[in-house]
Amino acid sequence: MSGQMRTFLDQTGGLWASGALYGKLASVFSSTGTGGGQEQTITSTWTTLAHHGMVIVPIGYGAQELFDVSVVRGGTPYGATTIAGGDGSRQPSEEELAIARYQGEHVAGLAVKLHG
Repeated sequence: MSGQMRTFLDQTGGLWASGALYGKLASVFSSTGTGGGQEQTITSTWTTLAHHGMVIVPIGYGAQELFDVSVVRGGTPYGATTIAGGDGSRQPSEEELAIARYQGEHVAGLAVKLHG
């Protein structure tokens, strides 16, 4: 996880102490360089979310784009990802954007089911 994200999450101690995020839905996406550890980035973020008591929402293989191995792209059953490249110049592909859209729609749909 980036230093900036770790700093942000470290500042949520007050929310943790008050239980403000307990039971809230949480989902994680990431952008890394080649070999940047997309899955590890997502799962290491889950640790903090679990300490808050948040309900972690992975995407599984619900996004059909995850089954397409004919192109190199980001995307994991843990959450949407993109490969930014070493200098950050690569933009997300259409497939990566579709996976991200699926993730957002999936979380929103669950929120409606759980909280009306």
